[in-house]
Amino acid sequence: MKLSVVIPAWNEAPLIADAVACAAAFADEVIVADARSPDGTGEEARHAGAVVVQSQRKGRGPQLLAGAGAATGDVLLFLHADARLPPRARDAILRAMEDPRCPGGAFFIRFLPRSWFTRILEPGNDIRRGITKRYYGDTGIFARASVYRDLGGHKPWPVMHDYEFSGRLEAAGPCVYIRDPCIWADARRFDGREMRTLLNWILVQSLYRFGVSPHLLGLLYPDIRGYQPQRFVALAKREIERG
Repeated sequence: MKLSVVIPAWNEAPLIADAVACAAAFADEVIVADARSPDGTGEEARHAGAVVVQSQRKGRGPQLLAGAGAATGDVLLFLHADARLPPRARDAILRAMEDPRCPGGAFFIRFLPRSWFTRILEPGNDIRRGITKRYYGDTGIFARASVYRDLGGHKPWPVMHDYEFSGRLEAAGPCVYIRDPCIWADARRFDGREMRTLLNWILVQSLYRFGVSPHLLGLLYPDIRGYQPQRFVALAKREIERG
């Protein structure tokens, strides 16, 4: 099977080259869906060897649709620019795909750098996923390309597109939740704002359940890109080398 990785990005120039290189270590094709970033994200991704497709800046939903539309793989893996998987993730995904009933799945998520908050959040996320059968894009959602297209792909929403899609994916067949290897995600969103971020998530998810438009909910998401990513990149490389 051919594995395509789709990375949505906007103003991720400091992270994107490493994200592409990490994904290229196990994928047959890496596609970066760039929302015309003014910081040169698209150019950095292209120089790193990715196929770059342009999308309007309307959130990750439209970007994921654009990236998936350009993908040629049998399996699509959607990765955030601030998330990393080790090379053995490929074998784990392909083993899951050996079951013809399996439409896709996601990974157990851990955050870097580690903190008291992330150590509580990680099992909490695991419990919530088990109960709701829903998960977010930072868990590395993957799907058979044929199933993804049959389901209509992600909704063109700025937020909650991954949460909504995971529900349809789970309903399509027995999904696989891969715990080993796990996916490592940057904890930048929690840096000094742990409880505020958690309460923001609860608010957005609650309003979504009450039918508030995801386009309005996108206004509640803070911009967390103004930071230096070297710490996360170094920590992720160390964890991947450890296996």
